[in-house]
Amino acid sequence: MKTEEIIQSLELKHPGEPEYIQAVREVLLSIEDIYNQHPEFEKAKIIERLVEPDRVITFRVTWVDDKGDIQVNTGYRVQFNNAIGPYKGGLRFHASVTPSILKFLGFEQTFKNALTTLPMGGAKGGSDFSPRGKSQAEIMRFCQAFMLELWRNIGPDMDVPAGDIGVGGREVGYLMGMYKKLTRECTGVLTGKGLDFGGSLIRPEATGFGGLYFVTQMLATRGLTIEGKTVAVSGFGNVAWGAVTKATQLGAKVVTISGPDGYVYDPDGVSGDKIDYMLELRDSGNDVVAPYAEKYPRATFYPGRKPWEQKVDVCLTCATQNELNGNDAKQIIDNGVICVGEISNMGCTPEAIDAFIEHRMLYAPGKAVNAGGVATSGLEMSQNAGHISWSAEEVDQKLHYIMRSIHEACVTYGTEKDGYINYVKGANIAGFMKVARAMLAQGIY
Repeated sequence: MKTEEIIQSLELKHPGEPEYIQAVREVLLSIEDIYNQHPEFEKAKIIERLVEPDRVITFRVTWVDDKGDIQVNTGYRVQFNNAIGPYKGGLRFHASVTPSILKFLGFEQTFKNALTTLPMGGAKGGSDFSPRGKSQAEIMRFCQAFMLELWRNIGPDMDVPAGDIGVGGREVGYLMGMYKKLTRECTGVLTGKGLDFGGSLIRPEATGFGGLYFVTQMLATRGLTIEGKTVAVSGFGNVAWGAVTKATQLGAKVVTISGPDGYVYDPDGVSGDKIDYMLELRDSGNDVVAPYAEKYPRATFYPGRKPWEQKVDVCLTCATQNELNGNDAKQIIDNGVICVGEISNMGCTPEAIDAFIEHRMLYAPGKAVNAGGVATSGLEMSQNAGHISWSAEEVDQKLHYIMRSIHEACVTYGTEKDGYINYVKGANIAGFMKVARAMLAQGIY
């Protein structure tokens, strides 16, 4: 495999898609050695087929706002790879949505889903529509219009979307209602549903919970525990909320949360009613964290800055892609941080990742650390297929098992000669090998 030739070819075919190219480059560099040990992969052009999505569905979404004005947005569904199961991945409603971002997320999702041990392929979708500032009625009308265009391309054994940024339980409910209206079927075609109509317990918390389960296993490889550690968290949405909740339960002290406006440092820790207040902030629709420091005077708000400047033991990205760059990484290393875990997708830039690995830090990528969210979505699919409902304890037990399995796979494929565990390499190789073997077994299609 000639990685740079493949990357150059993709850049020519897909100009202006930096996030997608970045994600592909990271995986190809990690798997190059093991790929070249398998001439059968090269003969079947596994890489050339794997880096291109099976299809990208683009459609116009036309809806009417509360003033009676017609609004037009663009909707997408990137069905990347279904070699090991139905397409699976979230829907993102946000002004920043582009084909590049959705293709990077769908590509990452393919390997993340393979790591979960569950039979799910990779996909992603969404729209440049933002629910922020919209009324309930406007959000409902948009979701209905979006599903009116999407419904023929999804199904419980074809493609199972879920929530993501801008798509929570409310939006999933509206999407589900329209899907049932159009198909006259009650199936598990969406995950992240409400508990009253087929949702799974602990799904909202699962990404953050799973991230902490993974981080505790990373620390254990060096004889450490998370109890008593200080933690910097970015973001303040569902992922951050789940991470803060579980970190606190495990005895750590979370001292930061952040938003587009800056970050808050709370020396007393984000715990108790402060965690509940995170949900109030998220649901307020203002997308800022400054009010936290107004409500809790011992906390300090740092406008326009990132939490990575604080001296802590563990850093967890929980906001968005490329939120931690090379300069942030240098500061983290200088501060003596023990562990960095991406609970957001591709939360670190390549420069940051290289710096962490060069310094032999405990660092793991999102496709491993944040897989608990999609894993629990997969468990929701299983419950829907069996027309059953598991207790929170049962779901959590299965989530624990899945995160342990992912960690073991990363250790198996990522342990280097000096004993250092390169989680990037481990996660990419483990996910790739499963998908590649499945593609090879199914022939050229």
